[in-house]
Amino acid sequence: MTAAGRQSLPDRVRAHAADVAAGARFVTIDHDALGAMDATAATDPPERDEVRHFHGDDRGEVAAYVLALNAVNFGSGWFPTLTKRPHSSGYWTVAWGLADQWRDHGAWSAPDLRGLTAGDVAEVLGQAPGHHLMALYAQALRDLGAWLGQRRAVDVLDASADSAVGLAEQLVAGMPFYRDHGLYKRAQILGADLEHFGLAEPRDLDALTMFADNLVPHVLRWSGVLVYTDELAATIDAGVSLPMHRAEHEIRCVALHAVELLSARTGIATRHLDGWLWHAGQRPEVKAHPRHRCRTVFY
Repeated sequence: MTAAGRQSLPDRVRAHAADVAAGARFVTIDHDALGAMDATAATDPPERDEVRHFHGDDRGEVAAYVLALNAVNFGSGWFPTLTKRPHSSGYWTVAWGLADQWRDHGAWSAPDLRGLTAGDVAEVLGQAPGHHLMALYAQALRDLGAWLGQRRAVDVLDASADSAVGLAEQLVAGMPFYRDHGLYKRAQILGADLEHFGLAEPRDLDALTMFADNLVPHVLRWSGVLVYTDELAATIDAGVSLPMHRAEHEIRCVALHAVELLSARTGIATRHLDGWLWHAGQRPEVKAHPRHRCRTVFY
C-alpha cells in the first residue's frame, strides 16, 4: 500500500492480472511446465549495446535519449512492415535510429519534440513517411515535449530517480499512450531503463511487475507454460493480427501472472525474469514460431 492507503501501480497490475487469469477462457498456465523452468540465469545483468543504444558521457543527452526511446517503445504489431536495420528487430531498428540521431545531431530538446512531424521521425528511423507508425511516434514525441514543458529530461528523471513506481505514476498521469489500463507496461519499463543506462538506481525497482508485451508470452507459450485454446492458437500461428479484445488481454495478463508465480518460487524479481525471457525471445528457434501481434500504442 502507498502512504495514502491506496495500492501502488505495480500491485494494482498484479491484482488485475491475477483476477483475469482466474477467469481466463482462452489462456491457461501449465503449472508443471512452469515448475520445471530453470530461471537461474535471470539474475545475469543484460549486456549493454553500445551501437544500437546511445550511451554517452553527457548525462543530459542520455536522459533525453532514454525518455525519447521510451516514448516510442511500442508498435510491435506493425514491426513486420518496418524496414529493418541489419540483424535488428523492430525495437532495435527504432533504438538504433534514435541513437544515430543523438550521435550525429545531438539530443532533441522539449521544443524540438513539440515540433516533430511524421516525416521528421520517418527520416530519422529510415522509414516511409506515410507509415502509420510514424504518425503515432510523432504524436508520442510531441506528447513528451508537452509533458516536459520548460523542463530538461535530465532534471525530470533526477527529480524522480528515487522511485520507479512514482515515475510510472507520473507518466500515466501525463501522457495518454502510457495509459494501458490494468497493465501499464511502458510506464513501468522506464524505471528499469534508468538503471540500465546508468542514470539512477531507484530503490523500488524490484516492486515492478513484468513488462507485459507480446514477446514474453510467446516465450512462455513456446516453453509450454502458456496454453491457448485451439482457435486462438490457430489464429496466431496463421499470422493474423489480434484486436485488443479479451483474448489478447488474457495473453498478457496470464503471462504476467505466470511470471509472478515463477518469481514467488525462485525469489528472483519479476523485472529480472522479464529481461531473461525477453532475451530468450531473440533466439532463432524461438523467433521461428509466430507470436501474437496486435496493433496498439501500449507495447
